[in-house]
Amino acid sequence: MGISSSGGGSLTREPLDSAQADAFAPMFKALGDPVRLRLLSMIASARGGEVCVCDLTGEFHLTGPTISHHLKVLREAGLVDSDRRGTWVYYRMIPAALAVMGTLLETGLPV
Repeated sequence: MGISSSGGGSLTREPLDSAQADAFAPMFKALGDPVRLRLLSMIASARGGEVCVCDLTGEFHLTGPTISHHLKVLREAGLVDSDRRGTWVYYRMIPAALAVMGTLLETGLPV
């Protein structure tokens, strides 16, 4: 899924069209799970901008395949990217994805 801010302004400026909603919904859906939200936070805050899956799995009381499934969902939603290096996979956040999500949620109202 390509990420573009064209026509992807704030939800409070104009309604999304069907194609935009279809493109952005998987990103928000992926973050609707607490494990995935935590994984994304861990990846985004990792020193050096990336983290080995071996460093993620020990933080959860879940099996390796379950963690891999959650990471796959984040990857397919366009929120993270990964590279295999030998037996390990390293994950990094895609900053543009969070920027687009943030722009969609901007209201222009003071917090």
